Amino acid sequence: MVEPIIDIHQHTNYANRSDVALLRHQRHMGVTQTILLPAGTPVEQPSTHMGKSNGLAAKITGNDAAVVFASLHPTEYFFFANEVPDLPGARQEIEKCLHRGAIGIGEQKFGVDCDSQWMQGIFDIARDYQVPVLMHIQHNMYNTNFLRFESMLKKYPTVNFIGHAQTFWANIDANAQQEVLYPKTPVKAGGFTDRLLSDYPNMFGDLSAGSGLNSLQRDPDHAKDFLTRHQDKLMFGSDCDDHIGFAPLCSGADSIIMIKRLSASKEIERKILYENAKKMFRI
Repeated sequence: MVEPIIDIHQHTNYANRSDVALLRHQRHMGVTQTILLPAGTPVEQPSTHMGKSNGLAAKITGNDAAVVFASLHPTEYFFFANEVPDLPGARQEIEKCLHRGAIGIGEQKFGVDCDSQWMQGIFDIARDYQVPVLMHIQHNMYNTNFLRFESMLKKYPTVNFIGHAQTFWANIDANAQQEVLYPKTPVKAGGFTDRLLSDYPNMFGDLSAGSGLNSLQRDPDHAKDFLTRHQDKLMFGSDCDDHIGFAPLCSGADSIIMIKRLSASKEIERKILYENAKKMFRI
């Protein structure tokens, strides 16, 4: 019997990958359900680094493309809503997509502070519609000043926040240096991200991309304990743009292998690969 896997982090047209290639890639990984994260409206302003971060800096298409793709594969694919947070019509665009069936907001990957008025506008929508927000957190680039984020967890206790990307995962380490995006040294437990996951019921982690994989590979002994301690807070995502879907050339496939290898029990493995996402997104 095939064990189901939910991938909470994929994209349409990722680095110009075709829809056919995306379908094949996900099936090769063994993923049974996928959540598509769209880009916001292409604009040239500071929050998109004057257009350089349009398409989530990876040629990813927007809300309409995600809705259409999911409608063609309704049992396998779901979608989030997204928009550049400081656009005047951001709330209206996100609400429109939520009304079309979006099950979350993100990937929020824009050049604003993580606690800015613009992000608080996004969090207001998430609170009002009772959907989670997935955030790409990268030092001096996206959702900046992460070490101030605790105030948002306190202000929005009913919003589920899903952290992702380099700075989120580097901060599992108490010795994290914010400018080091892919640290390779052993992890000292008790970093900022570790504490947020422990102390706040509304903080969750997306193990996708090279950053999530690096957090597992850099110190396997720490990772095994980390997965055990946060087994109810972590979810698998791939966020890879390859056309292959097989290890060792696909980071998503590599992540599945690492989660299976480092999970201390089958129960923990199934939570991270499937059950936590199923519970959060009700799919």
